[in-house]
Amino acid sequence: MSELTPLRPVKQRRMSRDEKARDTYKRLLESAARVVGEDGYADASVSKITRLAGVAQGTFYNYFETRQDVLDRLLPYMGRQMLDHIGRSLAHDLTGAEREEARFRAFFDYLNEHPAFYRILYEAEIFAPDAHDEHFRILVDGYKGALGRAVERGEIKGYSDQELEAVIYMLLSARSYLAMRYVHDGKGGTGPLPGHVIDAYVKFVTRGLFAAG
Repeated sequence: MSELTPLRPVKQRRMSRDEKARDTYKRLLESAARVVGEDGYADASVSKITRLAGVAQGTFYNYFETRQDVLDRLLPYMGRQMLDHIGRSLAHDLTGAEREEARFRAFFDYLNEHPAFYRILYEAEIFAPDAHDEHFRILVDGYKGALGRAVERGEIKGYSDQELEAVIYMLLSARSYLAMRYVHDGKGGTGPLPGHVIDAYVKFVTRGLFAAG
């Protein structure tokens, strides 16, 4: 593992005890993300995580019962962080295909800002399967809400609830494989998503692959 600069609390006003606890919890999770992104789940030790977070190993166990506990919380934490990022990126007046395009772009923006997410996600199926399942429940539930509102606005028609769930998995799969092909360099780094990929995705969701015309 390359040397990573320890995360330190931001010194602003004096924090309350609860604020310090939340700050420490977040730094431990952010440090775990960096360690797993660099070394993988198998080599993510408590000592590496606490050293990077700038806390004693004993402090770790005030927040997590075991090493596996922090690994199980990591992907859902990042998944919610990603959804928050996407939500903040969407203009309130966007609807329909424009809103879906904005969600798509925001996902890849998050991926570029957090390159460790890719490894955390794909190794979780083996090393943190409960976290992997929870992560996808969070994503699917969020997408169900978004597409349900689009149905209410009349932007999506002709799909049953079961069909819309299948569509959600199609869209999530598209993100994963497009990231694998066009974004990740195979060395832990990321790059911008090419414009033609965005264009192809937008055409696919607005026209349908075999639509007339």
